Amino acid sequence: MIYSKTERLLTVDNLNLSYGDKIILRDINLHVDNILRPGATQGQVVALLGLSGSGKTQLFRCIAGMQKPTTGSVRLMNHPHEVNAGEVGVVQQAYPLFNHRTVWSNLLLVADKKLGGVDEAAKLLEHFGLGDKRGAYPLELSGGQRQRVAIIQQLLCSSHFLLMDEPFSGLDVMAKRRVFDTIQKVSSSDELNTVIFTTHDLEAAVTLADQIWVIGREKDKTGSTVIRQMDLAANGLAWSPDIQRHPLYFPTVLELKDIFASL
Repeated sequence: MIYSKTERLLTVDNLNLSYGDKIILRDINLHVDNILRPGATQGQVVALLGLSGSGKTQLFRCIAGMQKPTTGSVRLMNHPHEVNAGEVGVVQQAYPLFNHRTVWSNLLLVADKKLGGVDEAAKLLEHFGLGDKRGAYPLELSGGQRQRVAIIQQLLCSSHFLLMDEPFSGLDVMAKRRVFDTIQKVSSSDELNTVIFTTHDLEAAVTLADQIWVIGREKDKTGSTVIRQMDLAANGLAWSPDIQRHPLYFPTVLELKDIFASL
């Protein structure tokens, strides 16, 4: 598939994180570039993988601006400053919404603070198939609908970046497919939209992402670092509706399993 990469959207530069004498993350260097595909609006989707306790939650928080690294930096696009909390949208597993407010009222809490935000909120509701849910309350929605409202809310208050924490956890096959569709819809709704999700589901990562980051602890070293980066787009493993039929799909999943087995 023909594509090119242009400007740098996200830069994680020599990031280290320690709590006292305990090293959590060390020498983390990662980046995301804008992907251009002829005839398509193509955002970026990255899967962040790691064993439990590997530090991926801390890296997630550093990218979101919720945790300041001990040394190094995280920068968005050409911003001269390091990322601040609120510049990156974060969708947690619980999809926190105010149950006493309608869907529209929940969205207005952030839309009113942004120039053109109300119109954007209305467009996003339609785009995600929730135009008829404006007056509904969160408890009247399905789990997938609540997730989409939470995503819209975060897109309204962030600058094209969305982090999702374990979006496939505990879902059956059909529910997982709907989350796939939602993430693809986010990434294809704006050229600069970039979704980074954490997951333990290796098949979901290969199915959905255009690149994968694996972090973990190397033997005889303290703290976690980048063990492997996979450019799935370069191998033709991206943006295809029947990606699981690609001859490299299952070998890539098995390669990831072998990496995890060695950690």
